[in-house]
Amino acid sequence: MSTPVASPPLVRTIADLLESLGHVPATRVRFHPLPGTATVRDVVEVERRENRLCELVDGVLVEKAMGFRESLLGVALSGYLRAFAEPRNLGLIAGADGMIQLFPGLVRIPDVAFVSWARVPGGRVPREPVPELVPDLAVEILSAGNTPEEMARKCREYFSSGVRMVWIVDPEARTVTVHSSPGEFQTLGETDTLAGVPALPGFTLAVRELFAALDRQGKA
Repeated sequence: MSTPVASPPLVRTIADLLESLGHVPATRVRFHPLPGTATVRDVVEVERRENRLCELVDGVLVEKAMGFRESLLGVALSGYLRAFAEPRNLGLIAGADGMIQLFPGLVRIPDVAFVSWARVPGGRVPREPVPELVPDLAVEILSAGNTPEEMARKCREYFSSGVRMVWIVDPEARTVTVHSSPGEFQTLGETDTLAGVPALPGFTLAVRELFAALDRQGKA
């Protein structure tokens, strides 16, 4: 695998720690195991014991920010991507509990990820709970606990690891920001259309169709 972009910053205080993680709320940072000592095994154990998803960043377990509306959007988008990718046998679509190790010691959990077969070792579904994989496409759906600094850091890590495209979905603004690099992006609204190039050529989806998942109603 590639090596991380930079060494973890020097952390002297809790404020330094939260800043280095992207100013995430302190309620998402776990103190057991102690920050700086956590491993991939701890990620797996917390999920097994507590059914909680944690990312691993600089030896720190950071709980994943989640919500019901975000989950609806993730399921909807996964369905559209699967309907395109699976009949063509292009690769794997993972959901919001698909833990992946981008670099040694760095575990991220995109809300949706597409991994082409060329990036899957042996061309078979990994057996490890946290496989070493680099998606072609990583999707993050914003929750209340996410911060702009956290998302910027995630973008840098995704592209440094070899991800080809990042989508950041904002349920409140009903926009999708399409990143082709950490600093190059385009924000699409409901009158626009998502395109999979270069990560998933041929895939298209009207942004309005994605957010329609939030407008569904039962019968009166």
